[in-house]
Amino acid sequence: MSTEKATPLATPTRSTPTVRSLHVLGVVCGLAAGAWLGGAEAPTKLVTIGLSPFMISLCMVSGVFVARWTLPVALKGTTYVFLDLRERAHLMVWAILAGALWAVANTLTVFAIRDVGLSIAFPLWNTNSLVGIFWGWFLFRELRGDVWKTAAKVLGGAGAVVLGATLLGLASAHQAGGAPHRLVAGILAALGAGLMWGTMYIPYRKAYLSGMNPLSFVTVFTVGELVTTGLLAVVFLGGLRPVLQTLSAARPVLFWLFLGGFCWVVGDLFQQYAAKYIGIGRGIPLSNTNQLWGLAWGALVFGELASFGKAAQAQVIVGSLIMVVGAVAISSAVAPEGERAALREVVAQECARYGMNLEQTASAQLGKDPLGAASGGRRWWDFLIVATATGAFVWLARYATRPPIAMAGAWIMVLAALMLALLAGCGWLLWKYTRFS
Repeated sequence: MSTEKATPLATPTRSTPTVRSLHVLGVVCGLAAGAWLGGAEAPTKLVTIGLSPFMISLCMVSGVFVARWTLPVALKGTTYVFLDLRERAHLMVWAILAGALWAVANTLTVFAIRDVGLSIAFPLWNTNSLVGIFWGWFLFRELRGDVWKTAAKVLGGAGAVVLGATLLGLASAHQAGGAPHRLVAGILAALGAGLMWGTMYIPYRKAYLSGMNPLSFVTVFTVGELVTTGLLAVVFLGGLRPVLQTLSAARPVLFWLFLGGFCWVVGDLFQQYAAKYIGIGRGIPLSNTNQLWGLAWGALVFGELASFGKAAQAQVIVGSLIMVVGAVAISSAVAPEGERAALREVVAQECARYGMNLEQTASAQLGKDPLGAASGGRRWWDFLIVATATGAFVWLARYATRPPIAMAGAWIMVLAALMLALLAGCGWLLWKYTRFS
């Protein structure tokens, strides 16, 4: 496909991004990701009323599956998505692998929330940022050629993440309630989720260095999610019939789990764009500000910290703030020229390995969209897909009831309003600079 086909996107109304503006865009995407990923975990509190962690994960992933197809179709259209996948077919297996890792991690988070609570589990699994930093450095030459100040920000931020996670892990002992085996299991589940999610970012970065659009990547990603989560539920719940019976019995709360899956997709898309434009070593730690949102939902909405003593509450707050400072320090390190040169070498290697056009692939790193003009716009079935997905949520909402969990309604409205504000602001910036490329 010739480069000329991409020229219609360079219109006077579109801002031309610079290295600095793309970094800012990636940072804002990371912040928006934190808000929506944090809100997405709130429905997993339903594990406290007796629902199986495997069923909660399966229901959430079902909502994820619906949303991961609907949002890309609404923003770009199926023609664009399938054209992008055809151009980079070798990445489909990587996307499925990433989805499988996500499904295992998501199931582990439900166990962690059950055993140590939402406020504590969040920061523990956010150690995935350390795993992401390592893979970004080891495999994709991120953080190479840095001046000492940039390296100090990244290494200092990584140390802060570890310190904050340690403080929160110790604070969780106050919530154990005389069940040390549940405490240990919850901590291990949260840390295991962090390892799975940190490794999952390898396919992310590989896809975006190859020029794939995040919207295309997630449509294949979700296949691995749904298949893996379904297998886990069938195996650990004793077969397909128990799964169907549990789904039927859980109908009053399915809407909330589907809604949690939808929120996760919004957050994950922002996280994908952050990984694309500032790398996994910076984007993932920044999106891990979802720990503050998890703390807000757990403490303000569900009152999880009410039973803690003042010392334990102070430890949770200090640990969270330390982790956030570390994440901000890492993400504020703008890539110097030496690192950008190393990145260009990785892109050239990927293009040589898979026979891709180097010029087009490199332009995708700068927010351009070589496939935009070739997709031909949306088709009638795109609108049908969006309508069907919307209908599924409306149908589930008819049967939804208020979960039997104490919640502060006013705080729900405040947090939801903040999430929507970030959605609007970040979405506008992505459209202004990249047309969702």
